[in-house]
Amino acid sequence: MSLFGSLYIGVSGLQTSNNALNTTAHNMSNLDTQGYTRQQVQQGTRTYITHSKDTTRNWIQTGLGVNYTRTRQERDAILDRNYRRESGRQSFYDISAATLEEIEYILGESNEGHEFSEALSGDQGLWTAVQELAKNPTLSVNQNLFVTKAYEFLTKAQKVYDSLCDYQDNMNKTVKTDVDKINKYAQEIEALNRAIMRVEGGPEHANDLRDRRNYLLDELAKIGNITYSEDMTGYVSVRFEQVDLVKGGLVNEMCLYQDLKTGFYTPYWKRLATFDKFDANGNPIVSEENIEGAKVFDLTQKISSQYNTDIGSLKSTLLARGDHRATYGELDDINADGVYEENWYHVHVEQSLVMNTQAEFDKLIHIIATKINSILSDAAERATSLNPDSNYLRDENGNPYQLFQLVAEGDGTPSTSWTVRNMVINQELRQNPSLLTFRLDEHSEDNETMEALKKAFEEAIYTLNPNVKTPVCFKDYYKNLVSQIANNGAVFRAVQDNQNVATDALLYAREQIVGVSSDEELTNMIMYQNAYNASSRYINVISEMLDHLLSTLGR
Repeated sequence: MSLFGSLYIGVSGLQTSNNALNTTAHNMSNLDTQGYTRQQVQQGTRTYITHSKDTTRNWIQTGLGVNYTRTRQERDAILDRNYRRESGRQSFYDISAATLEEIEYILGESNEGHEFSEALSGDQGLWTAVQELAKNPTLSVNQNLFVTKAYEFLTKAQKVYDSLCDYQDNMNKTVKTDVDKINKYAQEIEALNRAIMRVEGGPEHANDLRDRRNYLLDELAKIGNITYSEDMTGYVSVRFEQVDLVKGGLVNEMCLYQDLKTGFYTPYWKRLATFDKFDANGNPIVSEENIEGAKVFDLTQKISSQYNTDIGSLKSTLLARGDHRATYGELDDINADGVYEENWYHVHVEQSLVMNTQAEFDKLIHIIATKINSILSDAAERATSLNPDSNYLRDENGNPYQLFQLVAEGDGTPSTSWTVRNMVINQELRQNPSLLTFRLDEHSEDNETMEALKKAFEEAIYTLNPNVKTPVCFKDYYKNLVSQIANNGAVFRAVQDNQNVATDALLYAREQIVGVSSDEELTNMIMYQNAYNASSRYINVISEMLDHLLSTLGR
C-alpha cells in the first residue's frame, strides 16, 4: 500500500476514536438521567485489499483501517421482561400491604385511631355499662350510662364504617389516576414508535427515544400485566392484561364506567364495548350491560403467582376496594340486592380486603343491636304475658322500647336492613334513659333481663365469616377481627418483603448492564483518547516519511 493510502488508515482511527469519545461523554453526561441506557460504540474492520491468493501460503492482504459500525444500547431482553413482571407483582403486594395497614389504623389499633375496642369492651365501653347495669338495674345513673355508652358505641362504629367507605372512595380516585396514566403512556409509546421508525429508516439509531420507550414500559408494567414484542422496523406492540393496547399504529383506549349508586369506576376497553344508545351529541350512553364483555379485569379469578394473576397496582387497588359497600348479609350469601345467591361471599366479597372487613364489622354491630333489641322486646312480652295491662318497657303506643332504631331510606320508606349505617339510638331513650326502668310491675328488679344482656355478650355462638368455624362471643368477635387483619397483614408484608428482594436482585442485575458506571466510562475515555493519540502519531509518522521522500527526491 502506498504511503498516501496509509494516511486513510490513520484517519479512520481518528474518526472512530472521536466517535467513541463522544459516546463515552454522552454516557457520562447522562449518569443520573432516569431511564437512560448505557451506549457503546461497535467497531469493525474495513475491507481488506488482497494482493495474492496463492494456495500454498497465506493470502497476502492489506487492511484499510477501523470502521465505526454503530452505537448500540446495552440491554438484556430477558432481564427486562423478568424485571417488569416482578416489579408489577411487587406493586400488587405493596397496595395490598398498605391497604391492611390502613384498615388497622381505621379500626383504632393505633394511638390516633377511633379506638373502637374501647367503645365495645373497654373500661368505659358498652360491656362495662351492661355489667354496671346488672349490679343495680333500677338505678337511673346506670340506666343513663347504658344508653350513653350504646350511643357512643354506635357513633364510633359508624365512624369506623364511614372511614372504610372513605378509603374505598380514595382508592376509587387512584383507579382513575392509574387508567389516565395507562392511556397517556400508550399514546406516548405509539408516538415514540413512529419517531423511532422514522429515525431508524436512515443510518441513525434512535437510542434516546428507545430509552424513553423502555422507561414507559417499565412504568406500565407496574400498573398491570403487560407483554410486548418488537418487529423488524422497531415498532413495539404492547398488550395489557392479554388485550392489545398499542398495535398497528393504533391505541386501544381504556375507559371508565362509573356506577351510579356507588360512584365506583370499572375500567373497560372502548373498542370491545357494545353501545346501543347514544345521547343528543352522539356520545354512547354506557351501562353495565354494554361493558360486560369489555372489562379489563376478571376480579373473580383466584390470585396466584403461578398464573400471574397477582400483577399490577391497578388490579390490586380494584380488588382491595371491591365494587360496593359490603354489609353483614353478604357473609350469608345475600347479594347487594338482598337476594340469596349461592357462593356470593366467596366470589364477590372474600378477595376484597376492604369489603371483607366492612361485612365482618357490620355483622358485629348488627348482632349486638338486634340482640339487645330482642332482649328488651322479650322482657316486655314476658311482662305482658303475666299482666295484659302491663306497660313495662313499652312506649305510649304500647310498642316495646327498642334501644336501636332504623332510619328511613332516602325516599322516606322505612329501612329493613339492620346495618351500621341504617341505625340510630332511640331519641326518646336518649332524652330520658329512665324509661328503661327495669323494675317489674311487682316492683322487683328485672334480673332475668340483666342475665340475658350479660349472656348475650358472653355467649360464643358467632363466627367471623363462612371460612371460620370457631364460634366467639361479642367481646372476642372484634378481637378476632383485628387478629385476622393483623395476620393477613403479616402474610402480605412477608410476601412483599420477599418480592422486594426478588425485584431488587433483578434491578441490580439489569443495572449492571444498562447502568452507567463513572469508573468504567473514565477508563474507556482514557482508552479511546490513547487510541486517538496513537492514530495521530501514526499520521505524523507517515507525513514525516512522505516529507522525507519528497525532499530527498526533489534534490
